[in-house]
Amino acid sequence: MAGDVNDGGRRRLTKADRPVRFLVAGGLNTLVGLSAYPVLLWINPWFHEHYLVALAIVQVLCLLFAFTTYKIGVFRTRGNIVREFWRFSSYYALNYAANWVALPLLVEVGHVPPIIAQFGFALCVIVGSYFWHSNITFKENAEEQLGVDRG
Repeated sequence: MAGDVNDGGRRRLTKADRPVRFLVAGGLNTLVGLSAYPVLLWINPWFHEHYLVALAIVQVLCLLFAFTTYKIGVFRTRGNIVREFWRFSSYYALNYAANWVALPLLVEVGHVPPIIAQFGFALCVIVGSYFWHSNITFKENAEEQLGVDRG
């Protein structure tokens, strides 16, 4: 299989495997994200009127969950976790800001049900996230790209 590296009889995941791992992690993150929002709205009627509070709660939880899955399961970097989290968060901060504008417009002006509006917005976010995380968040430093063992 392309990208296989023998590591003591076990297959070691390589950079070539990233797109597949990203899709798997993204699917899991999307499932968690898209299910958490309607669950909050369904379990507590208060969130029907305060759907933006539910959005804020879900965004924080999903940000932490997604960072963990991408850091550990996809990119497997050894970089500075604070710097990577800042870069990771900045992508979602931009999207969250847009979401806070788009969701009320879609719900209040467009009369789109909140769950459907949020689902559509989430699909837009997914498209750009691989490129952002590959090229900005988890970009490898020169030593990692050359395969230099740091210790």
